[in-house]
Amino acid sequence: MINIFEVNETNNMIEQEKLDVRTITMGISLLDCCDSNLEVVKEKIYQKITTNAKDLVKVGEEIELEYGIPIVNKRISITPISLIGASCCQTVEDYVELAKTLDRAAKQVGVNFLGGYSALVSKGMTPSEELLIRSIPQALAETDRVCSSVNVGSTKTGIDMDAVRLCGQIVKETAERTADHDSLGCAKLVIFCNAPDDNPFMAGAFHGVTEGDIIINVGVSGPGVVKHALEEARGADFSVLCETIKKTAFKITRVGQLVAQEASRRLGVPFGIIDLSLAPTPAVGDSVAEILEEIGLEMVGAPGTTAALAMLNDQVKKGGIMASSYVGGLSGAFIPVSEDQGMIDAVTAGALTIEKLEAMTCVCSVGLDMIAIPGDTSASTIAGIIADEAAIGMVNQKTTAVRVIPVIGKGVGETAEFGGLLGYAPIIPVNTKSCEAFISRKGRIPAPIHSFKN
Repeated sequence: MINIFEVNETNNMIEQEKLDVRTITMGISLLDCCDSNLEVVKEKIYQKITTNAKDLVKVGEEIELEYGIPIVNKRISITPISLIGASCCQTVEDYVELAKTLDRAAKQVGVNFLGGYSALVSKGMTPSEELLIRSIPQALAETDRVCSSVNVGSTKTGIDMDAVRLCGQIVKETAERTADHDSLGCAKLVIFCNAPDDNPFMAGAFHGVTEGDIIINVGVSGPGVVKHALEEARGADFSVLCETIKKTAFKITRVGQLVAQEASRRLGVPFGIIDLSLAPTPAVGDSVAEILEEIGLEMVGAPGTTAALAMLNDQVKKGGIMASSYVGGLSGAFIPVSEDQGMIDAVTAGALTIEKLEAMTCVCSVGLDMIAIPGDTSASTIAGIIADEAAIGMVNQKTTAVRVIPVIGKGVGETAEFGGLLGYAPIIPVNTKSCEAFISRKGRIPAPIHSFKN
C-alpha cells in the first residue's frame, strides 16, 4: 500500500529534486526483416518499426500527464543492424541506406533517438560487420536520430584489436564529417566491452538477440534526489550514508517500475528491465559530481573519488534490486563529463583528468563518457584509449565503454557545445606519447584466465 506521506515524498522528488524517468525504450527485433534484396529489407524495417512504435510517444505523454512524472525521452532500440544487413548490404552506401531508413522511421513515430546501428565483434569481424563499421561516419553525418555502437571485447572472448584499431579511425572520421557541429556525430557513437543486451540508454542501446520480439525497458534517473537525501546525512558514518543511498535508490526505482508497468500494459508489450542509473544532465543540481562532493570531497577528482564512487555505485544497485526483480542494463552511476556541471567544473579547475576518469571507470557503471578531446588527437591514440577501457571491462567482468569526441579545430582550453541533454564540455588534454606500434599489431588480446568458466 502507498500512503499519503509516500505520495508527497515522490511529488517533492519530482518538483524540487529533478527526479525523472529518463527514457521509455521500446526494443524491436528486426530478425524477421532479413532478405537478400535491400529495398525489401528497407520496407520491412520501416513497416515493423512504425507499426509497433506508433503509440510509444503518445502513451509516454499520457503517463506523464496522469502521474505527473516527467518522461524525458521516448526511444527505440533495434537488433544490431549488421545482422540484418549481412544478406543485402554489399557496400558502405548500402548500409547508409539502412541508416536513413531507420532515421525516417524514428522521425515518423516521433522518438528522440533510435539505437542499434551496431556490430558485435568481440572475437572477429565478418566482411559485412566491417562494412557497417566503416559506414558509421557517413551514417551519423547524414542522419539525425540514429545512434551507433560497436562491441569490441568481452570477458569470455578477449579484445578484437583489429576492431579497436578500426574504431579509432572511425571515431576520428566521424568527428571530421561532423566538424561543423563541434564533431557532434561522436556523441552518438559508443565503443563497448561487455555490452549488455538490454540497455535502454543511448547511444549504446541495441535490442539483443536473446530478447523477445518487442519489449519495453525503462531507464530512471535521480542524482538530485540522492544529493538531497545525503544533505540530511552530513557528518554521519558510512553505515548511515550507505543506508541513505540505498533507500533513496529504492524509492527512485519504484517510480520507474510504475511507469514501466503502465507503459507495458497500455502498449500491450512485455516489460523487460528497469535501468536505475544516476545519469546527470547539465541542469544545476542534477549532478553525480555533486553527490560525490556531498559525500565529502572538496571537488570530484580529489583523492578518495574512486572509493566514494565505488560505494555510491554499489548502494544504488542494492537499492534498485530491492525495488524491482528486473533491474538490468547499465544500472549504477554514470560519469559523462559534458552532461554533468560538477564534472565540467572539476575539469576546468584541473582537478579531474582523463587518467582519473579512467580510474573511476573501474567502479562506475560504464566508462569514459562524453569527453571532449583535442581535434588533432590521432586515430591510434583514440584506439589506445578504447583498448585501455576494454581491458578494464574484460578483466573486471563489467561493462565499459568509450564515447570520446575529438573536436576538430579545437584544442585544450576551448569548449565544445553540444546542446540539450548533451550539454557542453571543456576540451581535456590527452597523453600525446604514441601507441602506434602497439595498436598496429594484428589479432586479438586473449580472454583472461578467469573467463574459462562454462
